[in-house]
Amino acid sequence: MNLRTLAAVLLSVASFTLLYGQDYFESSKPGWLEIARSTTPVLHEEILRPVAAVRAVQDPSAFQGWRYESLGTPDFHAKNFKEVGEITLDFGRHITGYFSFHTKVLNNSQDAPVKLKFMFGELPAEMNTPLDPWKGTLSRGWMQDEIVTLTDMDEWVTLPRRMSFRYLRIELLGSSAGFDFAIDDLFFKAVSSAGENQVPLLETCPEEIREIARVSEATLKECMQTVFEDGPKRDHRLWSGDLYLQSLANRYSFRNFELVKHCLYMFAAFAGENGVLWSNVYDFPKWGPQYGSYCLTYCLIWNSTLLEYLKDTGDYQTATDLWKVAKRQIEDAMTYMRPDNIFDINARPVWLFFDHRAGLDVNAMMQAAMIFALKDTYELATMIGCADEVKEYPALVKAMTKAARKAYYDKDKEIVVSGPGAQVSILSQTWMIKAGVLSPKEGRKAIVNALADPETLMPSGPYATHYLIDAMMICGMHEQAREYLVDYWGGMVRKGADTFWECYDPDDDMLTPYSFFPLNSACHAWSCTPTYFIGKYPEVFQK
Repeated sequence: MNLRTLAAVLLSVASFTLLYGQDYFESSKPGWLEIARSTTPVLHEEILRPVAAVRAVQDPSAFQGWRYESLGTPDFHAKNFKEVGEITLDFGRHITGYFSFHTKVLNNSQDAPVKLKFMFGELPAEMNTPLDPWKGTLSRGWMQDEIVTLTDMDEWVTLPRRMSFRYLRIELLGSSAGFDFAIDDLFFKAVSSAGENQVPLLETCPEEIREIARVSEATLKECMQTVFEDGPKRDHRLWSGDLYLQSLANRYSFRNFELVKHCLYMFAAFAGENGVLWSNVYDFPKWGPQYGSYCLTYCLIWNSTLLEYLKDTGDYQTATDLWKVAKRQIEDAMTYMRPDNIFDINARPVWLFFDHRAGLDVNAMMQAAMIFALKDTYELATMIGCADEVKEYPALVKAMTKAARKAYYDKDKEIVVSGPGAQVSILSQTWMIKAGVLSPKEGRKAIVNALADPETLMPSGPYATHYLIDAMMICGMHEQAREYLVDYWGGMVRKGADTFWECYDPDDDMLTPYSFFPLNSACHAWSCTPTYFIGKYPEVFQK
C-alpha cells in the first residue's frame, strides 16, 4: 500500500468516526480514567517563612532592569501595620503553594474593615511593573495580585488561590483611625509531588554545572504537582510537549515514574472522539481537556513519552494498554502526507509548534518530526510485540527520509533549507539530525554552517534550545553542547534565576510571546532539561 492509498484509508476511517459520532476509545476510557485517578500523587508539604525584607532598586544592569536589595530579617510582626504601610518580603527561593497570615488588634476595638493588597511575583521586574492598563494577550487574571478585606481580626486567613512566587509585597489600602493592628505572623505551605532527588552528581562535577543542575531540578520540582504542570504560575495544566521533556529530566532527578504514568493515562482518557489527543488537559478546577486545542507535533511526541516511560519502568502493561492510542496518533498524522512522501503542512489547518520564533518555516522540521515519530512508535510496537500491526513503518521511514533529503538538504551548501524561501534555521538542522535524516558527520557540518550564517533563525527559547543540545550530542559535538548549555542556561543563573524561565534570549531581556513580559513564567516545564543532559552524559558535563 503506497502512502497516498494509506492516507486515504486512514482519512476515511477518521471521517466515518466523526460522521457517525462514534468514539474510538469509548470502551477503554472509563478504565483509563480510573487508572489516572488511582495514580494521582500525594503532595509533599513544607512550611516556609520569609528570609528577608527587601527594597526594589531600578538597575539597568539587572535582568529586566530591576533587582532587590536586602534590608535584613523582617521585623514587622509586632509593629502597627498602619505605620509600616507597605513591605516586600523575600522567601529566598521560588515556591509554589498556599499563603496564610494572622492579624491581631493592638488597641481599642475594630470598628471598620481593613483592606490589604498582596502582590506575589517570581521576578523583581514583575513586581515593579504596573499591570494596568493591561497590555497582555493572555488573561489579566493570571497575575498574582489579590485584595483581601478583613472584617474580623485575630484570626488566620488562607488565600484560596495557589501562588507561585519568590517575592511578596503587602500594602495597606484602607483602615480605620479608631484602632491599630499588626500582621503578627505569616507562612507559606509549599507543595510538590517531586520527592527527593535520586540521582546525585559526581564529586568531579564543576560548580557552575552543579548550579545549573540545581536550578534545573528546582524548576522541575515546582512543576511537579498533581500533574507535570506547564508552569505553576500560569497555565496550570498538563501539556504533552512539556511532558516529554519533563519525563526525560525526571529520569535523571526525582525518578517519579508514577507521575508520568498518571499523565499518560489522563491524556488517553480525554482523547477526542476521533482518537486524537488534545494538546493539554486540566486536573483543576475539574478534570478534562482544553477542547479545540490540537497540536499535531504534541500528539506525536506523546508516543515518544510512552516509549521512554516503558524503557524507564519496564511497565509493559501500561504500554500495551495505551498502544492503540499511540498508533492512532500516527494514523491521523499520515493523512497529511503527499504522494511524494512529503508532509504537507497545508493539507488542512493544523497547529505545528516547534518554537515561538516569528517567521519560522516548519516544513523541513515537520517532515523530520514525522520520521522521528514513526521510528519511536515502531520501536514501541516492537518492544510490546505489536510490530506486525505497523510493519509498513520501516518502509515509510525509508521513503520519507529519501524525500526529505531531496526536498530539504542542500548538498552543495551542506545545510538544511526549508520552505519556498529556502529558509535556514537551527531547528531545521536539529530535527533532521534527531530524525536520522542527516548522518552525524552531515549534522555537524550543518550545525556549524547554520551557526556561522548571521541570517540563520536561532531558537527563541529553552524548548527549542533543548533540541539543539540534543542534536549536538547525537552528532558528537560534545564540547560545543557543553559550552552552549553553560552559556544559555548558565546565562539565566548569572542573571539571577533560581528556576529556569519560559522565555530567554541572551540579547533580549524583554522577549515575550504575550505582548507583556510580566506574563512570562519564570518557572516553566520546558526549561528544566539541563539535568537530563548532565545526568545522561556525565563524562561530558560532570568532569
